[in-house]
Amino acid sequence: MLDATDGTLAVRARDGDVHAFEVLARRHGPLMRVFAGRLLGSDLETDDVVQEAFLTAWRRLGDLEEPAHLRAWLMRIVSNRSIDRLRVRRDHDDVDEREPAAPRSQAPDRVVEARLQVDAMWTALDKLPLEQRRCWLLRETAGYSYAEISEALGLPLSTVRGQLARARSFLMTEMEAWR
Repeated sequence: MLDATDGTLAVRARDGDVHAFEVLARRHGPLMRVFAGRLLGSDLETDDVVQEAFLTAWRRLGDLEEPAHLRAWLMRIVSNRSIDRLRVRRDHDDVDEREPAAPRSQAPDRVVEARLQVDAMWTALDKLPLEQRRCWLLRETAGYSYAEISEALGLPLSTVRGQLARARSFLMTEMEAWR
């Protein structure tokens, strides 16, 4: 039965041979699935559409005028079912309901502003003397305590405090425009 033509299998299926229809489904199902997937743009509904197409084909086998043209007939059915799904989807899909708007902090203008502010901060940091920059980075980005900075850089604790105070004062002045 696997070697039989589509026309022969279609005639047998029309006469109620379930096995003949099963062979046709296995033969043409993969092509129908790919076709439906391409039309729908997603694999989520593809299996349902192909299954509906086969159910329609089974019920309407008596309407098939040319059994030899079974593949084209099946493809027309799956195409119509896919288009029906797209119409239903278009009527009911609302982008706002599917995905909430991004928070205001992630709006493009805010993102650009934040990036510009970070760039300005790095530019200001580059202007600091090396010791002040090292102390500030360890404190503000790594979260080191004054004692840990003192130990890491081999500086007296009072020097670390002074370096950080001067760095903060300088950065406040440099970043004034960003307040």
